Amino acid sequence: MLNPEYVQGHQLLDGKSVLITAAAGAGIGFSAALRAAEEGCRALMISDIHEGRLVEAAEKIKAETGLKAIYTQVCNVTDEEQVQTLVAAAEEKLGGVDVLINNAGLGGSKLLVEMEDAEWNRVLDVTLTGTMRMTRAILPKMMERKSGVIVNNASVLGWRAQKEQAHYAAAKAGVMALTRCSALEAAEHGVRINAVSPSIALHDFLRKSAPQELLQQLASREAFGRAAEVWEIANIMMFLASGYSSYMTGEIISASSQRA
Repeated sequence: MLNPEYVQGHQLLDGKSVLITAAAGAGIGFSAALRAAEEGCRALMISDIHEGRLVEAAEKIKAETGLKAIYTQVCNVTDEEQVQTLVAAAEEKLGGVDVLINNAGLGGSKLLVEMEDAEWNRVLDVTLTGTMRMTRAILPKMMERKSGVIVNNASVLGWRAQKEQAHYAAAKAGVMALTRCSALEAAEHGVRINAVSPSIALHDFLRKSAPQELLQQLASREAFGRAAEVWEIANIMMFLASGYSSYMTGEIISASSQRA
């Protein structure tokens, strides 16, 4: 498993419209957007706080997949007004949102005894409360249509302890709890909500921002002895977004084996 093979699209999202947060750059969000296009979605909207990178991401997806119905919307998920604007724009331009992928999140490393309230609050506001804001905004639309899927990006740190990660781990554990509770509320309206829990997925920003020694140490703990490729996590998101997971809701899928 040192060189995983990129799986070609199988039209898992044929005819679906997809909205993805934090999809600029080269991380899981962008990979999920690319995969959604490869899996045959009819329309796609991506959002991020970085307008320039957002436009570049849309152009790249369009060039690589041929999907013409790609839209962008700048959105900071910590701002309720921007969240409402994003959802309204997506509903209008996509003709209704079939799939929402909540990918926005923020990390950092700091010992708890050195952490200030502002650092704690910032991570939770983006990662947990931002996911809640997006879910709260889109659910009434999906409930009214009696259909829809929400996929949240959690983390194995919601289960597993790691030094200097109290804020991020607490936020991701919250995303897991939010997934389970909101799924029960949405189920009677025909809406499914699940999450993927990645351990370590390497992308350019992570390679630049984290110590190489730490990344190697974390990767060595994995079942395959390596970090995931971002598209491997996106593949799980596509499964959860598709009809292949039609009897799943309130579930958190762990990528690799690191649950504890």
